[in-house]
Formats: sequence, structure tokens, C-alpha cells
Amino acid sequence: MQQQSTTSEVNIHLRARARDRELIDQAAEIKGENRSQFMLASALKEAKHILLDQSTIYADTKAFHTIMDWMDAAASPAEVEGMQRIVASRAPWAV
Repeated sequence: MQQQSTTSEVNIHLRARARDRELIDQAAEIKGENRSQFMLASALKEAKHILLDQSTIYADTKAFHTIMDWMDAAASPAEVEGMQRIVASRAPWAV
């Protein structure tokens, strides 16, 4: 059985604006991580989300129609309230 290495094997370099670095450092500090740990964890999380969004889902005809009916139906009051709350919120980094 092959064991995964815990030692970093490659370097990843990037350039950023000073204000972006400050934002990253602030978030990393809150999480108790250094900049590299925070950036790698964030990049890996986003990469996984992107790849998962590209996954193909197989469903039989009945399941497919059930899902499509749910998607085509009007939003419930709770869903509408949630969407309104999201739209009304302001990102903490927005100027």
C-alpha cells in the first residue's frame, strides 16, 4: 500500500496586489494558518468544487423528471426569503 507524502514536492508561485495579500493574510490569521497553508487549502477547495460541478449525473427517467419538475416549480417562501437575504447581503471585501 502506497503512503501519501506529507512533504511538499513542488513550488507554486504567483504575484498579487498588496491589498489582495493583506486580505489573504487577514483571513489566514483568523483561521490560524499561515498564508501558504490558507492559499493552498482555498485553491484545493475551489478546484474540487469546479471539478465536482463538471461531474455527470446519471438518473433513470423517473428520477430525471422528478428533478426537472422540482427545478421548474416556483420557489417556496423559504427559498424566496433565502435568495432575498443573499442578494441583500454585502461581501465583507466589497468597497
